[in-house]
Amino acid sequence: MADSNERAPSTHPVEYALEHTLWRSRFMVLLAVFGSLGAAIVMFVVSSLDVVELFTQVGHYFSVLGTTDQELARHHIVSSAVEIIDGYLLATILVIFGLGMYELFISKLDPAIGAENSSKVLIIKSLDDLKTRLGKVILMILIVQFFKYGINLTVETPMDLLAFGGGIALIGLALYLTNSKGGD
Repeated sequence: MADSNERAPSTHPVEYALEHTLWRSRFMVLLAVFGSLGAAIVMFVVSSLDVVELFTQVGHYFSVLGTTDQELARHHIVSSAVEIIDGYLLATILVIFGLGMYELFISKLDPAIGAENSSKVLIIKSLDDLKTRLGKVILMILIVQFFKYGINLTVETPMDLLAFGGGIALIGLALYLTNSKGGD
């Protein structure tokens, strides 16, 4: 007797053709996979070029040491470094998304499962798992953006400082909640 969860093979040719066509339609996800990985490559290249630009800013910083422009040059270096981190994090999101979509819709990544140095972040078991991993990296991007905002913040009133401190407290809470047992 067949298991109650198994479906009897379809004998109707139209139903058979329709179901096989629907099953093969999952390969449309490859557009998202390759698009995401292509965009990740672009972000890695752009961020790496930003690193080269950062080194030119460091050279400028040394040339203005001891002048009034030193603080402004330092500010540009720190802002550039934060933007570089932001770019690399976005590239990482794109890689995780692309590989996750492939694993969910096409096939498991056998080399990742068997590799000793494989990161568990690249092994996706469900759509919720993918969303959780992406959410954590997106949270990191938001933290970097908040840090960039904090660098450029001009405190004019005590309320500005209080609001910024509240933002830091909320970021701490978000990090705590994502790293608690329920967050993984």
